[in-house]
Amino acid sequence: MIVVIGGGAAGMFAAIWAARSGAQVCLVEPNPYLGKKLNITGKGRCNLTNATDMEGLLQNTLRNPRFLYSAFAGFSVQDTMDFFENLGVPLKTERGNRVFPESDRARDITDALERELHALGVSVVHSRAEKIMVENGCVCGVKLADRILVCNGVIVATGGLSYPTTGSTGDGYRMAEELGHTIVEPSGSLVPLSSHLTLCQALQGLSLKNVTLTALDENGKTVFSEIGEMLFTHFGVSGPLVLSASAHLPNGKGSLVIDLKPGLTREQLDARILRDFSAAQNRDFGNVLSGLLPRTMIGPILTRIGAASTCKVHSVTRAMREKLVEELKTFTIPALGKRPITEAIVTSGGVSVREVSPKTMGSKLVSGLFFAGEVLDVDGYTGGFNLQIAWSTGYLAGVSAAEYALYKGE
Repeated sequence: MIVVIGGGAAGMFAAIWAARSGAQVCLVEPNPYLGKKLNITGKGRCNLTNATDMEGLLQNTLRNPRFLYSAFAGFSVQDTMDFFENLGVPLKTERGNRVFPESDRARDITDALERELHALGVSVVHSRAEKIMVENGCVCGVKLADRILVCNGVIVATGGLSYPTTGSTGDGYRMAEELGHTIVEPSGSLVPLSSHLTLCQALQGLSLKNVTLTALDENGKTVFSEIGEMLFTHFGVSGPLVLSASAHLPNGKGSLVIDLKPGLTREQLDARILRDFSAAQNRDFGNVLSGLLPRTMIGPILTRIGAASTCKVHSVTRAMREKLVEELKTFTIPALGKRPITEAIVTSGGVSVREVSPKTMGSKLVSGLFFAGEVLDVDGYTGGFNLQIAWSTGYLAGVSAAEYALYKGE
């Protein structure tokens, strides 16, 4: 028998493919229901993968992409889409090649997985795994709070440390470490950033779309730059661009430079401002800017360039206009650090991939032990890449564990 520890995306997928490969499977999950974190991904819509090719997957994997080559080759994006559509979940592709269920309901993904688990006869035990038992270098069982499950194969798919309320408590790290595995220090990846700038609090709730965010590390080196969306919060900034940028700022410190008008060069932007000014010579400076900026940003921008909102357009000097252009192109926010790991979308760090076979997801230290998903030291950008990692590693771990268990004579 194979025991899969963790009923999230990777765990359910591993259990399904182990059962499809002929193994008897028991799935252990401490929560009262499966897929708790999966149900809240993509704001409850579940961005289950990204419609890109192998190169795209590797480029959007932040840590240890080469380790995932065999997993991605064994179970591709197209395989993922075919899998769910064959289970009766129609999919759609949106901006940025993000793939969602047509219904926009993450629950449809979880329900499809649960139906398949049931159809395959996978038993589900709602309990916390306390220890993986080993004899003569081989897995022989899993100790739960109230019993021992005898098995000859274990797949650890317990997730990381992000969203601890969903059950990601680090149990997988502890159990792997007890068996001799090295744990790369976990930290938050794809996490909001804090800033002491009171401006962020003043702009709380403001969402900026189609802006370019450039992240500079503490030495002023550009480590990330991309166009997209971001959000001001009471503690600093968040949103897709900020989450991606955070993965390139190890301690979250540096500065964020926002180009509010990425479609225009400085010269084009200055010409646009001059056109607006020429049509409103006697209006207040602040009112004229309403065509360029969200209303809540006008005051802060004017403060930064040293102009009053009631200043008449005809009295705006060339120097003030140049300052305005510069501010619109390089609106800078200091980043003080990352928010707690509990607020991160995914965990960076985990079981060292040096001790795991990339062709099987099997442990190089303990026979019959396999890993899948976020518990490994792998993670990617937002946009469906982390779930594709879960599906691909879950598939490979499930098939490999079944082959091992059947060879050992279940």
